[in-house]
Amino acid sequence: MSEHRRKSPQPQGGGRAAARRAAQQSTGRRAAPSRRATSVSPSESPSDPHGEERPYGSRAEARRAAQRGGRRRGGSDGPRGRDADAPPGKKRFIDYPRHGKYGFRRWVPSWKLVSGLCVGFLAMLMGVAGAAYAFVDTPDPQKAAKAQNNVYYWADGTPMVATGGVVNRQEISYEHIPEAMRNAVVAAENKSFWNDRGIDPKGIGRAVFNMATGGQTQGGSTITQQYVKNMHLTQDQTLSRKFKEVFITLKVAREERKTDVMAGYLNVSYYGRGASGLQAAARTYYGKDAKELDPSECAFLATLLKGASYYDPAGATHIDKNATPAKNKERAVKRWKWILDEQVKDGTMTQADRNKYTEFPMPDPPKKDAKLGGQIGYLVDLSKNYFLANNGQNLTAKDMELGGFEIYTTFDKKKVDQLSKAVQKIYDAKIRPEERPETDTHVEFGGASVDTKTGAILATYGGQDATKHFTNNADATGAQVGSTWKPFVLAAAMQHGVRDPELGPEQSASERTPVSPESIYNGDNRLRINNYKGEVWKNENGDEWRQVNDGDRDYGDIDLRYAMETSANSPFVQLGMDVGPDKVKEAAVAAGLKDDGMMADATVPSFSIGTSSPSAIRMAGAYATFATSGQQNDTFSVTEAKRNGDVVFQHKKKSKRAFSPLIADNVTDVLKGVVEKGTGMPARLEGREAAGKTGTTDGNRSAWFVGYTPQLSTAISMFRLDDDETNTNRKFEKMFGTGGEKKIHGNSFPATIWHDYMTAAMKGQKVLSFPEPQPIGETVWGGGAVSPTPTPSPSPTPSPSPSSEEPEPPTPSPTPTTPSPTPSKTCGTWDWECNNPSSGGGANGGADGGANEGADGGANAGTTEGGENAGADGGAANAGAAEGAAEGVNAGNGANGGNGGWWTGG
Repeated sequence: MSEHRRKSPQPQGGGRAAARRAAQQSTGRRAAPSRRATSVSPSESPSDPHGEERPYGSRAEARRAAQRGGRRRGGSDGPRGRDADAPPGKKRFIDYPRHGKYGFRRWVPSWKLVSGLCVGFLAMLMGVAGAAYAFVDTPDPQKAAKAQNNVYYWADGTPMVATGGVVNRQEISYEHIPEAMRNAVVAAENKSFWNDRGIDPKGIGRAVFNMATGGQTQGGSTITQQYVKNMHLTQDQTLSRKFKEVFITLKVAREERKTDVMAGYLNVSYYGRGASGLQAAARTYYGKDAKELDPSECAFLATLLKGASYYDPAGATHIDKNATPAKNKERAVKRWKWILDEQVKDGTMTQADRNKYTEFPMPDPPKKDAKLGGQIGYLVDLSKNYFLANNGQNLTAKDMELGGFEIYTTFDKKKVDQLSKAVQKIYDAKIRPEERPETDTHVEFGGASVDTKTGAILATYGGQDATKHFTNNADATGAQVGSTWKPFVLAAAMQHGVRDPELGPEQSASERTPVSPESIYNGDNRLRINNYKGEVWKNENGDEWRQVNDGDRDYGDIDLRYAMETSANSPFVQLGMDVGPDKVKEAAVAAGLKDDGMMADATVPSFSIGTSSPSAIRMAGAYATFATSGQQNDTFSVTEAKRNGDVVFQHKKKSKRAFSPLIADNVTDVLKGVVEKGTGMPARLEGREAAGKTGTTDGNRSAWFVGYTPQLSTAISMFRLDDDETNTNRKFEKMFGTGGEKKIHGNSFPATIWHDYMTAAMKGQKVLSFPEPQPIGETVWGGGAVSPTPTPSPSPTPSPSPSSEEPEPPTPSPTPTTPSPTPSKTCGTWDWECNNPSSGGGANGGADGGANEGADGGANAGTTEGGENAGADGGAANAGAAEGAAEGVNAGNGANGGNGGWWTGG
């Protein structure tokens, strides 16, 4: 073989690695260190005495050399990187960070480590689950029957009533449960019930999908899960409770028969109206035993299991304003049909049987517990609803039904009785539906009395009997408040001022003119109302607004004080437009009213004369803000609540400044004049200061009196409304002729009730006076009123300080133009200018505009919203009480024979 074809000799013992190094050296490149060939023992030299590198004989030998420390940790002369991260020399039992790995690989757990951890974790879970399964108990249906009542207490701590727990419950066996009921529940709640093991993953997924797509669903929980959940006497949504329920459900599914679970579920489920269990529900809704229910009725009762508050056609607006009777019925009918159709799909009902049930099985109207008769039921509802809305712990009506609560209310038993007696006195003396069925049927009164300093509701009148009349008249009824709204207009005018006609609608405080109660406005009947620029206001149809006064009375130019006393409408409607209806609304809300569905449209002129319909409770609370010099306190009915002895709620007073004392005290002073010499004279309290306002609405469909002393604020309403709550088109009826009166005004029955109640309620309490008001604002001339001076000053007098001095009365004219002489002046007995209506005077005298309709032996001083005052100072009014003047009651049988005039107002 030729020389050039002979292979070069291979290094001994080096193998392929040596050849590779030789090849790299021959090309001039520096050989990279090899794992197999470059590492040597620390005791050996990297080269032999002859200057040659010592090769390793095999891979295993190279690996052993590396493990012996061929690469030193942190060596200064070795290669960086791997040497710096070299693992410890000894392998640990838990190999993490991993031995023999470098860089990030040291921190990546091995499959052995991961699988070991998983196995250990699963073993731990199985141990915990086994222990939980072993220690949980299956539910006992009998324990649910022992759920406690809720106890309500009066303000003095004495018990009022015990009610509201799950006591309306009778257990029945599986055999007595109609098959149709079982089928309806399975179709609606859990189609896989007879085959599942208590938990249905498919059902949960289906529920999520249907929720996302907006379709109907049976829900994610199985019947077994719901049965277990309903058996708990606490409904707190805690992780521990949820965890426990899972194991109870599994244990129940394993140890109990499906028939027992079905019977238990139907026997403990809540169907609304205080009925727990199918038997109680059948009797509550249909007045029959459960075994007598037909498939249509069963389908409806199955509907209630989704949430009785939203499917009971009777409604549950005390829980949610959207749970009206109409909306509830619509929801119930839709789900009732769906459940029947689902049974056809499931094969548990034939289509022929389904076709028999086309008419919704309307349940019976609700019946009240006899213990809740009289006023007790209304008080319980008020305090319960307040607690549910304010407890801060997400406690629900269902929690309340399970019982165990102690509710400490603000209600004063004595005052509740006094208010009820004052109303009943009117019913007995005046309301006679047998004699006057066209006018005296469906007559309703509502009332509320509030502690001015705290906002505590001390008494309410919700109706004659809570077990017969279900709507609480102390709460919102829809009855408009009429002229009792005018104090908010006056407060807004003093706080914000009237706008400058030369500027835009949104004006700063500095651009507005604050108003004094002595400001002069045109009080004529059918007055054309202007916007703040003086342009005629027109509605969306282009029609002008002409404001009518009660009785079509023309007052001429009068000051706001006198307009309030006589309840003239046109001055306050125009004043509201000058200030801005939005500012009037703002003042009403600041006083304590709610900007909700009871608040009327604040863009039209009539807003300022009471087209809104807040509750008697809200009105009493709002007037209390004036009594406290502008300090507003929210009304409340519960001071504290306990559950099984533990405090779960405590009321905390939160006062806020609604108006300055300057504004509030001036409003009070004007309202004092209403009681002392205006339309509110029948409400005067002997030996005490009182302030208040009458109110009558369009068509004589409601009448109000709201007033207060420094300690107590009370609102009384009267209206006629058909009490058939299943009628969705209920309307307020006119009260002309009601109680034998030609027309009902706020100064008639409402003012009489207010007077009788407040006289009794304030007996023995300290006599207090309202704060003396300080001068406020400027005397503005508005609404077309003609200033007697050509000067730009709005003051009708040459006084250099119109905001601090009372203007002189304008010169008498054919129309009444005399403002009230002083902020707090009352008419003297022989003060003709004050008393004579023909000269713009007060409540008394005058054949012009007066109507004498008297009782035997004396002249009656008939009263209305506009001149509802009997000849008080001219004839010792209220002395001898001959009822029934032409436009009101409480006619003064004047000792001096003064004839009372009448005129109209809002």
